[in-house]
Amino acid sequence: MPMDWIWGLIGGLLIGTGGAVYLLVNGRIMGASGIIGGLVDGSAGDSKWERLAFLAGVVLLPIILQPVYREVDTHVTQNVLVLIAAGLLVGVGTRLANGCTSGHGVCGMSRLSLRGFAATLCYLLAGGVSVVFFRHLLGVI
Repeated sequence: MPMDWIWGLIGGLLIGTGGAVYLLVNGRIMGASGIIGGLVDGSAGDSKWERLAFLAGVVLLPIILQPVYREVDTHVTQNVLVLIAAGLLVGVGTRLANGCTSGHGVCGMSRLSLRGFAATLCYLLAGGVSVVFFRHLLGVI
């Protein structure tokens, strides 16, 4: 089995475990867009510090582990405008869908949520169409 697949499997297991622990400990879904959105719009209330701790872990853990693991080529474009546009489109899409791939895909589908399955199907279809359009037709990624 290629190492990229093994790392993907390990990463998926860690994300799934993180989602399960977050749900068991906090009684809430581990949706990154909801966690960030609650901080941005001020609706986090008493959970502000746990949300900040979650985000600190998401940002700091890869930095801490960087010396341990080899550099990974993600094939991300060097075009800064494409990266900014992609980030903005993902942000708008997660707000329109009331969640992101971690909330709907990981946590929603594991709870057999029909809305989670529908949103994940839409994410996958939109991603496929985007690759065909932006890579194969426009050649920008």
